[in-house]
Amino acid sequence: MARFLRPLLRGTTYTRLLHLWVPMLFVSVWLFIDMTKPWVPAVLLIPLGLVPAVRRGEGVQAQFMLARGGGEAAFSVAPSRTWRDRWRTVLWLEVRLVGGWVACGVTVWLPLIAFDLVYAATGHDTTDNPFVPVSDPHWAYALLFPLPLLALYGAVVGLGELITAIGRRLLGPSSSERLAALEERTDQLLERNRIARELHDSIGHALTVAVVQAGAARAAGDPAFTDRALGAIEDTGRAALEDLERVLGVLREAERPVSSRPSLAEADRLLESARSSGAKVDAEVTGPVETVPGPVSREGYRILQESLTNVLRHAGSVPARVRIEVRDDSLVLEVRNALTAEIPGPGRGSGLRGIRERAALLGGRARTGPEEGDWQVHVELPLR
Repeated sequence: MARFLRPLLRGTTYTRLLHLWVPMLFVSVWLFIDMTKPWVPAVLLIPLGLVPAVRRGEGVQAQFMLARGGGEAAFSVAPSRTWRDRWRTVLWLEVRLVGGWVACGVTVWLPLIAFDLVYAATGHDTTDNPFVPVSDPHWAYALLFPLPLLALYGAVVGLGELITAIGRRLLGPSSSERLAALEERTDQLLERNRIARELHDSIGHALTVAVVQAGAARAAGDPAFTDRALGAIEDTGRAALEDLERVLGVLREAERPVSSRPSLAEADRLLESARSSGAKVDAEVTGPVETVPGPVSREGYRILQESLTNVLRHAGSVPARVRIEVRDDSLVLEVRNALTAEIPGPGRGSGLRGIRERAALLGGRARTGPEEGDWQVHVELPLR
């Protein structure tokens, strides 16, 4: 019984009924003007539905009056973009008008029928009611009293569900709107992945340098070396905080320019950080690095950062060779280090996967793995 009465406790049941009643205000005004032509409002709805902005208004109403929870993505809140959307809006307005007629009829006549049944059971005739023309009153009519109320309950709930289902069909997003929403969702996911890579590369590099420096300082037992190690940890921590602030700035401000991210012009900072951690880094830079396009330069910086982080994390203080070559049509990044027994550390290959993802995003190629006794990261990124 409680489940049967549950729809009566939902606010949506009554907002849907109100949504059906609203068009009857327009109809009532017209009937005061000319009661002999009740079909005129239905004709006037045709040009009204062809106005693009009407679809937006109907979608907003449907979201807040038909949907449970005050909103639903199944209803479009964008103006009509195509003629198909306009004609769907016209059809929706006509359906809503018919639904309003039916809703008004059942909510007016069914309670009157229930009242007249009780009235007839008390000994009064109800000949003025066309649905209960009782001229011979009898107490047995009281037994029929619940029937119109049950019909009213079924009509109110059923009409609400029906108009909502039709609304989802006629006011739902068109194919172009669904495509636009899918593209927007894809852009959001790509941006989240980019931010995740930024955090992984920047914070991972800083933590790796700090761990290596701290371990080397403890093992060395030399106050001067410990001083240098602490200074390197401090510098790396500051740089990581700056990178973190950049990434958080992207999250806070959608319009924040990406040009604030570090580029290959700042590669010296990475090389010095690796050297201060004990790695013997030999760098070779060929070509004008400052002329590399912004997106390529920024992604190249992150690839170099992740490559050096992997050297420190998995190989330790070993000689490493870095080559940055700017050609006419491509940028080449190469990091090689001697193969050693793997040093335990965090990560399960996500860094190398990130390098390949960054290269693929720019239409480039990445090759990682052992080669001629060394571990090599070789990346080529197109400049055009």
